[in-house]
This record gives sequence, C-alpha cells and structure tokens, in this order.
Amino acid sequence: MSTAATKMSRRLSWLLRHGAIESGLEMDTAGWASVDAVRRLIGCRRGLIEEIVRDNDKQRLQLRGTRIRCCQGHSPDGVPVTLVGLEASWALFEGNEPIWHGTRVKALPEIAERGLLPMGRTHVHLAHSLDSVVGKRSGVAVMLRIDTAHMRDLGHDVFVSPNGVVLARMVPPAAIDRVRLLSRKAKSQADAIAAHFPIDP
Repeated sequence: MSTAATKMSRRLSWLLRHGAIESGLEMDTAGWASVDAVRRLIGCRRGLIEEIVRDNDKQRLQLRGTRIRCCQGHSPDGVPVTLVGLEASWALFEGNEPIWHGTRVKALPEIAERGLLPMGRTHVHLAHSLDSVVGKRSGVAVMLRIDTAHMRDLGHDVFVSPNGVVLARMVPPAAIDRVRLLSRKAKSQADAIAAHFPIDP
C-alpha cells in the first residue's frame, strides 16, 4: 500500500468504525455508508479508496458498488450500527473447533470473574487459530481457548465476519476452558495463572 493510501486508510477506518456520528455520515445498522459521502468527508478519490480496500492487510474494509463499510470493530457510541444489524450481515460460526482470544496476564482475574466483554466495541474479537492473522492483537502474553459448543449451550451465538474475524457479544467464563502461555513473563507466572484457568500443555 502506498504512503498516501496508508495515511488515508487510518482516516477511513476511523470514520467507518468510530466517527460517523461525529462527522455526520449516514450509515445503516450494518455499517454501510455511501462511498460518495465518505469521499467528501475525507477528501479522497475513488481510486485511492479502491486501493485501500484491496491492499488492507487484514481485509477490514468491504466495498460493494456505491457502498463501503468496515467489517467489524465498531464503537457503538460512534456509529449508528446495531448488534442485530451487524450480526445479520455476518455468518454464523457453525464449527465445534476451539476459538482463541489473546490478552495480557493482568487481565485474567477479571476475565475469570466476568468473562470476555467487548470493551468499547460492539463484539469481542476472536481468532480461528493461534496463528490467525485476524481476530487478535499482536504481542499478547496468553491465548484463551474457548469451547464453541459450550458457548452455544450457554446461549451465546458466535459469528464470522467477511474477513474471517470470529465475533461474539461476550464470552462467559465457563466457556473458556484453557489458557496457552506465549510469553516468558506468562510462563514465569504459570502457578498464579493456573488459579484462574487450566494451562494448555
């Protein structure tokens, strides 16, 4: 992606994920907005938008004719999306294989008590696998393994966005069955971590 596209990509992502209400951008409940309206607000030509969508490393953006949106990651107080509107535009995750969420060691006590919450986004972002490019942050200390079948038993649907991010409104503590230690610091705190979740060998 060119330097101009990288810079504009940040503005575009902010607008579609967090800044629509502040900027006066009309958007439907699934996050779709008019390309022309977006272009006027960020001062961008159509060709550059197409480059940004095509070359985004995590395929966060969708361009469909005259409409554009971010696939996921919206701030519910920044854009007029709804949980139902977004979920209707995603696919249900129907497999029974485990899914994963990366986090810090110091977050584990609260997660063990309250589960995984979206923390300022509409949904919790999850990953298909430990080495997934999407659905997790880089440099995490531990990966939490989530039992998808148990999620459904507990009444929580799991979804997949068009770019492969796995999403849920929340993950209850009972659905987290193991933790994989990634960092040296996490491994040095294995005994304390094991008080919250079983450690994946």
